[in-house]
Amino acid sequence: MSQGMINIAYIGASILFILALGGLSKQETARRGNYFGMIGMGIALFATIVGIVTANYALLIGAVIIGAVVGIILARKVAMTQMPELVAILHSGVGLAAVLVGYANFLEHDASLMGVEKTIHDVETYIGILIGALTFSGSIIAYGKLSAKIGGKPLLLPARHWFNLILLVVAIWQGFAFVAANAAEGGNALLPLAVMTIVALLFGIHMVMAIGGADMPVVVSMLNSYSGWAAAATGFMLANDLLIVVGALVGSSGAILSYIMCRAMNRKFLNVILGGFGTSSGGSSAASGPAGSEEDIKAVEAEEVANMLLGAKEVMIIPGYGMAVAQAQHTVYQITKALRDKGVKVRFGIHPVAGRMPGHMNVLLAEAKVPYDIVFEMEEVNEDFPQVDISVVIGANDIVNPAAKEVPDSPIAGMPVLEPWHGKTTVVLKRGMATGYAGVDNPLFYKENTRMLFGDANESLNEVYKAIVA
Repeated sequence: MSQGMINIAYIGASILFILALGGLSKQETARRGNYFGMIGMGIALFATIVGIVTANYALLIGAVIIGAVVGIILARKVAMTQMPELVAILHSGVGLAAVLVGYANFLEHDASLMGVEKTIHDVETYIGILIGALTFSGSIIAYGKLSAKIGGKPLLLPARHWFNLILLVVAIWQGFAFVAANAAEGGNALLPLAVMTIVALLFGIHMVMAIGGADMPVVVSMLNSYSGWAAAATGFMLANDLLIVVGALVGSSGAILSYIMCRAMNRKFLNVILGGFGTSSGGSSAASGPAGSEEDIKAVEAEEVANMLLGAKEVMIIPGYGMAVAQAQHTVYQITKALRDKGVKVRFGIHPVAGRMPGHMNVLLAEAKVPYDIVFEMEEVNEDFPQVDISVVIGANDIVNPAAKEVPDSPIAGMPVLEPWHGKTTVVLKRGMATGYAGVDNPLFYKENTRMLFGDANESLNEVYKAIVA
């Protein structure tokens, strides 16, 4: 394949990747966006294998087959509730690839590079390995937290900010040492590179360990951004324009998404990195015990909820991670369809950080074939709650917590939340009275117009559905 054909293929793939991002920005076009991305990646792989690779085809094809098989198995077996940790572990693979490519690139010793050009190449290699190592270790820890193999509470070491600063200074210092050693005749550049790699791995571990559970959606999008920049750095190392473009697209879109997530939680990105929700000490509401008394809790049965829904004119459904865990989205759709058939107006209110990753609830509802036109973002429905007859909160906690508005010293104070307590009645489906991922008790559960339906969300909703259609 000629260089011209390779360039045309890469340009076509880049356009398809841009179209993929555009498609993924809306629920209605998300499927088409995925197709664009898959076709673009297919073109990129074909052009690279046929046009650029000149040796070791058996090793390359074997690796592609293994990767494809693993991908197919994961796509078939991983449940929707496990998607956040799957995304995290895939990010770790991108980081590890950047590290391995960086070391291979360093050990190759391209003798044709001299002077400033060599220095620039060394800096590209150094930065690529640094970002890759940080992404790899941070993603592993994020996977552990999201899969509950590591506790969700932030690890707050004494003088942790000084520790981070020391790691940063060491990484910069080793960078200068690496460039100088690699330029000198007989210099040992591998030692500062190895030291930096260890420092980056430690920083990635400490950075994510210090982030509280409620901030994990931001962590997922942040690591997505890091993986993109790692891919872009790898592209610079390999002088591969397509890899640079793709990495920049992923890195910038992940950064923008991280900003959107932080804005949705009234958080500053730097504060998320330095420590998550629940990191304060002293008299915060996180440590002050329950937000109400047991006498204020009003439990109801499924049949009562069904009668309330049938008597309502407008219903708002607010899904949370509990719906994902119970795999209740299909039952939710059945209830939604039954109520709409009976003339009840049903809408969904989605918080930007509901679940464990951005868009988690939207994906679940799309899987259950809930119509896109009745699914709304938080800011679109918050003002409508006074006209809502019944709000049904399914396994959500932090995203409907009035403490964010009413308790100034709460760890989630200032976080924008859905406000169902302004409606006529709120029905909350939960297994028990446990706090949410942020570890903050919820005053909503004790309010006069709140009713609690305890039990597994899917089982409870099945009973509600049977009572509705009976």
